[in-house]
Amino acid sequence: MITAFSHSPPPHPTGTNEGALRQAAQELEVSFLAEMLKSAGFGKPRESFGGGAGEDQFASFLRREHARAMVQAGGIGLTESFYQALVERADEHVGNTEDL
Repeated sequence: MITAFSHSPPPHPTGTNEGALRQAAQELEVSFLAEMLKSAGFGKPRESFGGGAGEDQFASFLRREHARAMVQAGGIGLTESFYQALVERADEHVGNTEDL
């Protein structure tokens, strides 16, 4: 006898766009990592032979793209936590409007 194992998928938001919630969760992790890179001094202008004011102005873009690449490569696991929290919040919001 062959038995099928059922794997229950993570809860899906009711009445919301799952892709939009997943994207929002990824963007939150990108923002978090960009701030951590900034705190670590990544993108800080060099003292000699630096790019001057231009380099300083665009350093945030570089940090953000590095953070985005980190998230695309798996990140530090915050996306899934953020996603689950957003799903719970969306379900609560939908549940509250159904009670009306």
